[in-house]
Amino acid sequence: MITLGYALLGLLARQSRSGYDLIQSMENPVGFFWHARRSQIYPELARLEEAGLVTHELVEQWDRPDKKVYTITETGLAALREWMTAPMARAPDRDEFTLKAFSVWVSDPTAAAPLFRTHEQLHRERQAIYEQTVREMEERWGRAELLRLDSPRFASYATLRRGIDYERSYAEWCHWMVEMLEGQHAKEGDES
Repeated sequence: MITLGYALLGLLARQSRSGYDLIQSMENPVGFFWHARRSQIYPELARLEEAGLVTHELVEQWDRPDKKVYTITETGLAALREWMTAPMARAPDRDEFTLKAFSVWVSDPTAAAPLFRTHEQLHRERQAIYEQTVREMEERWGRAELLRLDSPRFASYATLRRGIDYERSYAEWCHWMVEMLEGQHAKEGDES
């Protein structure tokens, strides 16, 4: 099974959902750390159902077409549990922005600094979204509930904390790059 299948099982383990609801959940919160195209979701649901990992119930709707609501099966839950604890290889890093930093020495520091400033802002904005989501979760359920290891809320909370640390670290590195680039430009200006 592909990783998308496990992502869908992880969402369905939390609650039954329609395909549309799964698409929305793949955008937020899953989209914060893992991406899938919408066009991949329905075919993967069909594969999961064919494998006996999910089932669906047809729900009639009066004002729109009927919808399928998917539910994880015991077999699907067992597959998700096994996948969760299976060892995995480290994913290769593919960060184009860091690759650009690798060649920053060939650029004009004045031209490069705004690029890093923009990315710092983007990472600060994402960090703020994660921090706001954590505050909302803490207000709604309380820290004790969020720290219950047998709760999907804990898993969401832990994932957000990882996201906050990642975004903060990336933003700080971008800020450092801006300081270095602007400092180098100022140094070159002093020498002329």
